Amino acid sequence: MRIVITGAKGLLGWHAHARLHALNCAARFKGDVEPFDIAPLDHGEFDDDSRLADALTGAHAVLHFAGVNRGAEAEVEAANPTIAKRLVAMSSKVGSAAHIVYANSTHAASDTPYGRSKRIAGAIIAAGPHAYTDLVLPHIFGEGARPFYNNVTATLIAQILSGSQPDINPDGEVNLLHAGAAAQVAIDCALSGQTGTIYPEATPIAVPELYEQLREMHEGYSANVYPDLSNPFVRDLFNTYRSATYPEAWPRPLKLNTDQRGTLFEAVKGGGGGQAFLSTTKPGISRGDHFHLSKIERFLVVQGEGVIRMRKVLGDEVWEFRVSGDEPAPVDMPTLHTHSIENVGDSDLLTLFWTHEQFDPANPDTFADKVQK
Repeated sequence: MRIVITGAKGLLGWHAHARLHALNCAARFKGDVEPFDIAPLDHGEFDDDSRLADALTGAHAVLHFAGVNRGAEAEVEAANPTIAKRLVAMSSKVGSAAHIVYANSTHAASDTPYGRSKRIAGAIIAAGPHAYTDLVLPHIFGEGARPFYNNVTATLIAQILSGSQPDINPDGEVNLLHAGAAAQVAIDCALSGQTGTIYPEATPIAVPELYEQLREMHEGYSANVYPDLSNPFVRDLFNTYRSATYPEAWPRPLKLNTDQRGTLFEAVKGGGGGQAFLSTTKPGISRGDHFHLSKIERFLVVQGEGVIRMRKVLGDEVWEFRVSGDEPAPVDMPTLHTHSIENVGDSDLLTLFWTHEQFDPANPDTFADKVQK
């Protein structure tokens, strides 16, 4: 099945691409045929007639996330209808009847340049001959969001990490939906053929409360304490916060309590449960080469010498973290980053692993993907 993703470099586009990529990785690991031919289009590729036509030819569905939400008012008001017209016109030109899932906004009901722009764009797509899903989205947050770019959660996180005091509207309120959840709804609509208008469930929260939750997460995590991760919204918010700490804040040396008897240190605190396990790795051998969509995982070398590597899913840059049992310092694996650990010493590598949830064979949330391509 060919699925086209417009706005593939944006927050929703990247999360959708990563989730479809994960399903391809799972099929490949089992030796099955990859179920999806993914055609991601960034801004330049969408504007390229040849590239857009090639992507739409034979497509089964289009996840239409491309759009403009900031700039001069006249430009914003004109931009989204123009993008919609281009998508419909090129679909017609290549004879594509692909189901279009449109990332609309709750702002479409407002009489603002952006609201009118999103509303008109949706009407243009709906008037076409193809199946159409109007996915009305609230405030989106998640890993990879840009601070100071119409994303209150990412902005608050950036300000907390920098130690600056944000200017918070005491009466401000937002309805939050994780980008991964929004992307999954769009994918499910494309796969099932569901049409019509859909309003995914969101979490309402006052902006001062959001700030306080993020601040408490930061203070606790800085002291090596995880929040209670049993609530999916808290887990997604924590993963969003964590994503902004890489790579500069890692590894994180632990406080070592040493006397004539030896050394004692705390490996993991908080989290609300989970699972811990130990592994030995022979010299020259690597473990991992997989990523998670939501699972929180900690690597802590307690004996030997290792290198932890990670790469953002669909990206190219590889981060490396040297770790040693002589100076225990955990590295937590960010979601949507494929990761591995290699024994680079001369003796066995002993590593403590911890995850925030017990392993579920029916839903392992583990997708094989080489860190080093």
